[in-house]
Amino acid sequence: MYYQNLRGIHWNIKGKRFFDLHVKFEELYTDANIKVDEIAERILTLGATPLHAFDDYTNSAKVPVGKNISEDVKAVQLIVDSLSELLKIERSILEKSDDADDEGTNSMMSDFITEQEKTVWMMKAWLGETV
Repeated sequence: MYYQNLRGIHWNIKGKRFFDLHVKFEELYTDANIKVDEIAERILTLGATPLHAFDDYTNSAKVPVGKNISEDVKAVQLIVDSLSELLKIERSILEKSDDADDEGTNSMMSDFITEQEKTVWMMKAWLGETV
């Protein structure tokens, strides 16, 4: 859902900040695409099957759905809200992977959390908010 939200705001963004945000949103969805692949491959490595049907995502998504967002502040707020939800999920996975002595998943989640916390900080700074 996060990836699809990023694609949507990348395509639909309008206004004076279009050029900067269009590029930034592309950077974020490209990164999200790589992460989705890494997660799927980790799930397969652990002997499970990753979800891949769109209805699987819509039925289980915790990330807010952004629809037809073209205004810059709303788009950036959607990213903050989405990443905040993903960070909760990733922290839960980190705790469970630590309990299971699963170093691979633990390392992956730790890396994702560090990077996404920084992105949230930057987006909140752009919005004029504090962390």
